[in-house]
Amino acid sequence: MGMSGVLRPGHAAIKVLDLDEAVHFYTNVLGMLETGRDSFGRVYFKAWDERDHNSLVLRQSDRAGLDFFGFKVRDEASLDKLESNLRAWGISTERVAAGEMLATGERVRFESPSGHLLELYAEKKHVGTPMGNRNPDPWPQGLKGIAPIRMDHSFLAGGDVAKTEKLFTEVLDFYVTERILLDDGVTSAAVFLSCSTKSHDIAFGLHPEPGRLHHVSYRLESWEQVLRAADIMSMNKVSIDIAPTRHGVTRGATVYAFDPSGNRFETFSGGYETYPDAEPIEWTFEEMGSAVFFHERNVDPLFFETTT
Repeated sequence: MGMSGVLRPGHAAIKVLDLDEAVHFYTNVLGMLETGRDSFGRVYFKAWDERDHNSLVLRQSDRAGLDFFGFKVRDEASLDKLESNLRAWGISTERVAAGEMLATGERVRFESPSGHLLELYAEKKHVGTPMGNRNPDPWPQGLKGIAPIRMDHSFLAGGDVAKTEKLFTEVLDFYVTERILLDDGVTSAAVFLSCSTKSHDIAFGLHPEPGRLHHVSYRLESWEQVLRAADIMSMNKVSIDIAPTRHGVTRGATVYAFDPSGNRFETFSGGYETYPDAEPIEWTFEEMGSAVFFHERNVDPLFFETTT
């Protein structure tokens, strides 16, 4: 499990259509803290309770979507071992030099069977929180917007969810917490995986196109803050996809919306604690609606089909 290999989701690198508009949105509406800009034109952010330099990277592009998603591992020895395991499993890897991303060490990059560029890294500059480490306040004053405590997870959509699940469980030492089944009762429409004690750190869903981004999720501390997040979205005329509700899967409280480029994001709270010895929860095809949106007990197919 994670403490001996993959620790947690580390960064999401997102393509946006208008960088200035996106920076305004992620700073003033979502409430992330800008931590730097690089010579490639990328802009870096962290949430206020994250200790590392960045968890979100924005890059202007002619199309929205995911550049890559990264996971932090325990140390350099873990990085080397995981790369060796990936290669032994038949996955090609490449090393991205330290410093190519601001404040980030050498990264191991590879493509998942679902068609996503994923990364592992061991080093990222520790910048701490605005409260510091000595006699800290519970939260900093002067926060803007929604102000999540961290980038929590991502839901990625593409092909071959079954092989991607095997990659994560057999090579990266994640474990399955939940799955949603298709009508054959066997095939996973979506699978939720954890490298920690969280209900999920990454999820994959079936999609006809590879390498698609369904959403990046940002953690809040309570249901009340999810409701407040929806208020802030509406006050700023943000396009809300799904109003505040509860998931059956993970039991989390949620609201989904889109950034100005059309990338879906989630503000999320709750979710149960779990451990690797727990048996995965399964949701049948007939109860997919309750699995995704427990209050409504129904899910529009467009929710899964709409990706960037």
